[in-house]
Amino acid sequence: MRIDVVVVYVPRYRVGHEKHFVPPITGIHLAALTPPGHDVRVVHQQIEPVDLETDAKLIALSFFSGFATEAYRLADEFRARGKLVVAGGPHASYWPDEVLEHCDAVAVGEAEPFWPNLVTDASRGRLKKIYRSAPPSLERIPTPRYDLLPSSFFVPRVVQATRGCPFSCSFCTVPSLNPGFRTRPVADVLADIDYDDFPHWWQRRVVWFWDDNLTAKRSYIERLLREMIPRKRWWLTQASMDVVRDRELLDLMEASGCIGIFFGIETFGAKSLRDANKLQNRISRYRECVDRLHERGISVMAGFVCGFDNDDAESIVAMADQLQKIEVDVPFLSVLTPYKGTPLYTQLEDSGRLLRDRGWEHYNGYNVTFQPNRLGSAELVDAHRELWRRAFAPARVGERIVRASKTLRRGAFLMSACMNGFYGFKRLRRNEPIDMRALAGRPLREAPSVLDDRTDRGGHYGAGRPRVASQR
Repeated sequence: MRIDVVVVYVPRYRVGHEKHFVPPITGIHLAALTPPGHDVRVVHQQIEPVDLETDAKLIALSFFSGFATEAYRLADEFRARGKLVVAGGPHASYWPDEVLEHCDAVAVGEAEPFWPNLVTDASRGRLKKIYRSAPPSLERIPTPRYDLLPSSFFVPRVVQATRGCPFSCSFCTVPSLNPGFRTRPVADVLADIDYDDFPHWWQRRVVWFWDDNLTAKRSYIERLLREMIPRKRWWLTQASMDVVRDRELLDLMEASGCIGIFFGIETFGAKSLRDANKLQNRISRYRECVDRLHERGISVMAGFVCGFDNDDAESIVAMADQLQKIEVDVPFLSVLTPYKGTPLYTQLEDSGRLLRDRGWEHYNGYNVTFQPNRLGSAELVDAHRELWRRAFAPARVGERIVRASKTLRRGAFLMSACMNGFYGFKRLRRNEPIDMRALAGRPLREAPSVLDDRTDRGGHYGAGRPRVASQR
C-alpha cells in the first residue's frame, strides 16, 4: 500500500523564510515505524506542494493547532478523491471529535503502539475511528528515515533521545501530551547519531536533539555524552536552566561537542514567572547562567513569551534591551497561546477570556487568541511586533555576531551566526510574522502574495512537539 505522510504547514511570515533550517522529526519517524511491504513518502508542505492527485491509498496528516484549518482543507480534498485520511499530532489528540468531522480516523497520543496496526487495518479496509495509546516505552524505536527528507533542510539530522519533561509550565502541553519522563536506550540514540548519509560536511557533523528537556535525568545524559565524545559531533538541544549548576555535566557537554542550549527564559517579570509556573527560573541568575555556558564556548538560544497577565506594552518591548544585556545569542520571540491540555487554557476558558472569533490559524504562536489583562489584543500583537523588530534590528544582530566570534567555539559561532543572519535578513526585508487579523474572512489559500512561504516548522505526529515549547 502506498502511504503519504503529510506534515501540514501554514506560513507564519509575510514573504517566507529564506532558508529551510531544521525538519520536524514526525514524518520520518512514522516512516521508520511503518511495517515492511508498504511504500511511504513523506511530504513537508513547508517545502513542497501537496499532491492531491497522489496514488497513495492512505494519507496521514500531522499538524498542531495553528495549522488545523489547512489540515481540514487537505483532508476534505483527499476524501473527495476517495483516499483514506488519518490525522494525528497535538491538535488531533486534544480535539478528536472535531478532527473526525474531516478524517476517517484520528490518532490520539503517541504513535508507536498503534501505527503498525493502523497501517495494517487501512490496507485491509477496516480502519477504526480512533486509535489511542498509553505512553509507550521508547525501546526498539528505529532510526528515522533521513533518506526521505528533501535536500533543502540545512540541518537534517534530528534525533529524539528522551520524551517528556519534569516541569509543568502553565502554557506547555508536554505534561499531558507526553506524560512522565522516558528515555531511549543509549545504543539506539547512538545509531541515529552515527547515520551519516548526508551530502554536506556540516550535516554530517550536527545533531539536533528534538527533546523537551534532554538533561533532566543526569545519569542518562552522562552515559550518552560519554559515548558521544569519540564521535566528534556538534550537538544542540533544549534544557532547563538548572543545568549550569552541574559542573561535571558542563564538562561532559563541552567535551562531547555541545554548541547550543535552548532555555525557556520566557520573561523578565517575577510575577509573570509565577503565572507561567516557571519556578525553576531565577531572573537574578539569568546572566550568570548565560555566562556559565559562554565559558564553555556554548551558545545560548532562549525563548521569550509576550502576554502574561502582568505584561504591558512597555515591558514587552523592553525585553529587546534586556535579552541583549544578559547576552543571549539567539532569541526566539512568541505570543502566549492557550492550547487545550494546558492549565493556561483552562484558566482562560473558565474566566471567559478566550476569543471565540479567532480561528485556528491564530493559534500559531504569533497572534492573540485571548483577552490580555493589561492591554488589548491588538496592542499585544503590536507590542510583540515592535519587540521582534528591535531584537532583530541590524545593530543588535551585528552585536550578537561580533560577541559570538569572541566567546563561542567554532561550531557554536557558525550556528549562532546562521540563526542571527536568518532572522536579521528577515528584519531587513520587513518579513515579520503575519498579523492574522489582516486575513479575517479570507481562506488562507486565497492570499498567495502574503502566504507563499513553505519553510516554517510543522507540528508533530504523536511523538514530541514543535520546538518552541508547547506548540508555540
